[in-house]
Amino acid sequence: MIKAAILGYGTVGSGIFEILNSNKETISKKTGNDIEVKYVLDLREFPGDPVEKVLVHDFDIIVNDKEVDIVAEAMGGVEPAYTFAKKAIESGKSFCTSNKELVAKHGAELLKLAKEHKVNFLFEASVGGGIPIIRPLNSSLTPEYVEEITGILNGTTNYMMTKMSKEGLDFDSVLKDAQDKGYAERNPEADIEGYDACRKIAILSSIAYGKQVDFEDIHTEGITNISDTDMVYAAKLNKAIKLLGTSYKENGKVTAMVAPMLVDNESPLYAVNDVFNAILVKGNMLGEVMFYGKGAGKLATASAVVSDIIEEAKNIGNTLTCVWEADKIELNDFSCASNVFFVRVNASLKDKVSSIFGDVETVDAGVDNEYAFITKKMTEGEFADKTEQLGGIINKIRVKC
Repeated sequence: MIKAAILGYGTVGSGIFEILNSNKETISKKTGNDIEVKYVLDLREFPGDPVEKVLVHDFDIIVNDKEVDIVAEAMGGVEPAYTFAKKAIESGKSFCTSNKELVAKHGAELLKLAKEHKVNFLFEASVGGGIPIIRPLNSSLTPEYVEEITGILNGTTNYMMTKMSKEGLDFDSVLKDAQDKGYAERNPEADIEGYDACRKIAILSSIAYGKQVDFEDIHTEGITNISDTDMVYAAKLNKAIKLLGTSYKENGKVTAMVAPMLVDNESPLYAVNDVFNAILVKGNMLGEVMFYGKGAGKLATASAVVSDIIEEAKNIGNTLTCVWEADKIELNDFSCASNVFFVRVNASLKDKVSSIFGDVETVDAGVDNEYAFITKKMTEGEFADKTEQLGGIINKIRVKC
């Protein structure tokens, strides 16, 4: 019998509890052992809920109980999750989490600590919700030299972009709709400004390249400047606008960014709509593989956490390998990153565009008083210099090549 504890009884925590109890027999067969939830930690009371029988309010009860082998965290935020993770691991308990903030900031440290104490620290649900991506990077794709990871990593913004594209709605309208449906928080900043996707691409990059990629170092733009007019241009180009998190190796250096990008209709990311996520991994031998599914939601995320619990139950006394060193990767200077840009300007600047940008591809979507064009590939620094000479733009969106 393996005994586990769950930290937090919110959306994900209650999902973990539900799956472990509802699928008890299936999990037992696949694990080779029964898994029992001995404790659930939460500050609140839940009268009439089955969790009442195992509910505790003091973490020390869990950490001091030698019967508990595995602790699953679904509280969110860096603290007290970080303190609880350290204490659990130091007491000889494996730890798993869906907490992207915790993993992005302290992943390398907690992996090292787990190795020292011969336990495991797993975090499959921290990126992509129910989509398996962390474990494939650590196992199935280990022969590959990862050249690039690009993904739609935030379901809220993807839902919003889909609504704007298909229904011609403006940004404020789709944000309200997403909030009404529970896809966006009352304070949606982490989603719409790209911070959520930034932490996720930092985690994926750290695993893919084996060293720490700090999310604070990643150039990040959200979707707040995307308008319904941009969607008209995208349709004319047979492209879709997606908020992408991407990192790639070029000339031995890693470039990483989060930004809205125009995705061609031949890309597998083009058809990823609504709240779904997708992650493309490009290996030097395998080429591209894509992982697709629900990126959030109670049972999708909880399922990924339970998969970690099962993996840890199978590996009591054995630490699984995950190469993520604390040494920091110095990212390529963003001004040196090369991109192709779609640009909208006032129609009066058309002649000036030619003199500054040279040959460009004109995009005519029938928008009054505007001139739109696509540049040749150039560095971010070059583009910034040219737009400054131009004297202002209505909007720019990078074109995913």
